[in-house]
Amino acid sequence: MDNTKLWNKNFTIITLGTIVSMLGNAVSAFAIGLLILDYTSSTLLYVLFQIAYNAPKIIMPMVMGPFLDRFSRSKMIYTLDYLSCIIYLGIFLILHFEIFNFVFFLFLAVFIGSIDSIYTVAYDSLYPLLVSPNHYRKAYSISSMLYPISAVMIPVAAVLYQHIGLEPLFIFNSLTFFVAATMELFIKADESQIKDKKSMTLREFSYDFKQGINYIWNEKGLLVITLFFFFYTLFSSGNALVFPYFKSNEALGVIWYIIVVGSSVVGRLIGGLVHYKLKYPPMIKYFIATAFFVLVAICDGTFLFTPIWCMIIFNFLSGLFNSSVYNLRISATQSYVPNELRGRFNGTFQMICALSGIIGQLAAGVLSEFVSEPAIIFIFMIFALISVGAILIPGRKHASKIYNISNL
Repeated sequence: MDNTKLWNKNFTIITLGTIVSMLGNAVSAFAIGLLILDYTSSTLLYVLFQIAYNAPKIIMPMVMGPFLDRFSRSKMIYTLDYLSCIIYLGIFLILHFEIFNFVFFLFLAVFIGSIDSIYTVAYDSLYPLLVSPNHYRKAYSISSMLYPISAVMIPVAAVLYQHIGLEPLFIFNSLTFFVAATMELFIKADESQIKDKKSMTLREFSYDFKQGINYIWNEKGLLVITLFFFFYTLFSSGNALVFPYFKSNEALGVIWYIIVVGSSVVGRLIGGLVHYKLKYPPMIKYFIATAFFVLVAICDGTFLFTPIWCMIIFNFLSGLFNSSVYNLRISATQSYVPNELRGRFNGTFQMICALSGIIGQLAAGVLSEFVSEPAIIFIFMIFALISVGAILIPGRKHASKIYNISNL
């Protein structure tokens, strides 16, 4: 099979598999959030659960990066999906037999977070091998549209939640992971990074680990991008308070939350379509990304102070700009980083973003006991804007060389 046919086959498999698993994930993420809030009625405990889920992302991506640069990423992906199938089936049984325990779910959140964090690094590192190098922009545009497509399940889940409860939602998620994993068995990628050895010594791991850190440190453009996303993710984490705010506000509620957040999903979908069709001039891509970061911060920081129709418009714009921000960043960095270092870069990047996200969520959760959610998000977004001026603009000399790649 020639390279073009192989790329087309692999890309089709990973795209369909991702859609199927994301359909289930959209349902389960919504369902678990409702589950925790229904049983605890506490914004702080809800945020603690989110932190427990995100905590493994501080360690697991960076630890697994060296392994994913030596062994098969495709095998890791379908193995984790089969494991997720079993876990969500287990959650169904827990609910069915009414043995909910918050502490147990905190540990379960850590386990699920570990799986998801490893999966993300494996997926991000494998994905560039499944498409033609000259089509990264279009491939990542399609990838960015998968979540908006799957998010159609959130309102469906809301209706099911109100009429038949949570249990069937987790059965559905278990089934989607099983189907996705079975499809992923047929991926045949040229994983040139795989070593002949079946194991990895501690010395080899230590060497590869340090090599990954040194690579980012010595690549000033990647260092600027990574440092900026640490702070931007930290301050964007205040958005974790949006769901509890809507659920606790009698004038809003879960249905309005779905509508408002749904407008952001529509924005992401349209943004992906625009990015697929529109090829930005190379010399202005970094400028466009910087401008979109500013616009996202303005929309996210102010929408809770506006009437409901403004919330919908602001979230639509935020999704539209966020889609381009994602596509520009990931297509540029994955094209720039060599395959043999991609797992370590993605692992380190995901770890840094996860760490900042946890710090931001914890700070937002604690502050929510004393300050209103809209005020917290507004203050956080002010600092997000400051991080644009303090990092992205001064670092444009180095980071723009990565963003402004002409063949994407």
